[in-house]
Amino acid sequence: MDEQQERVRDVRAGVGRWVMLCGGVLGLLWLGACASVGSYVWVDELPKATVKPEGNPISVGDSVNVQVFGQDPYSAKTRVRPDGRISMPYVGDVEVAGRNADEVSRDVENRLKKFMHTPTVTVVVDETANLRVPVIGEVTKPGTVQLERGASVMAAIAGAGGLTDFASRDRIFVVRRFPFVARIRFTYQALTQAEGKAATFMLQPGDSVVVE
Repeated sequence: MDEQQERVRDVRAGVGRWVMLCGGVLGLLWLGACASVGSYVWVDELPKATVKPEGNPISVGDSVNVQVFGQDPYSAKTRVRPDGRISMPYVGDVEVAGRNADEVSRDVENRLKKFMHTPTVTVVVDETANLRVPVIGEVTKPGTVQLERGASVMAAIAGAGGLTDFASRDRIFVVRRFPFVARIRFTYQALTQAEGKAATFMLQPGDSVVVE
């Protein structure tokens, strides 16, 4: 087999692995991770607030209590859906994942101004969801790992049994859905040596870890 044929074989093998990967994780990982396989951003290029969010942003699975002062019919107590939204009476769906309680309060107040003067809204997270992160690819035990809120990428990899011998140590990704869609790239050295923004990067509900 000549050199050109070997390159073609390697390319086909790589495509085949990705097809198998995407097919095998339906139900564990949203389809967008496979669809955006070619695009990514290095973790060190992310804004600081994205790496380590300030305050306590609301996350998928959290139980949220939205109270409109003196207007119980407009209030709601509900859980954040997988799409990052909640449903409110009269105003419909409200994007809440990745935002803090004050931001959501102001958003709902602005929407309610169609129905009442000077609405006062308070938002409280009654219960925070457990952090369940799918970890797939070249790890010993692919699957969903349960972690504490604010856990690191290395904690997720460790929970999946660590890297296999075939893992690419500079192609570790976090697929993030909230508050934006992104595929964030890490190196194993940066994660283990706590280099740059990898040292403070926190996983959040809705994230998935992919090791190529």
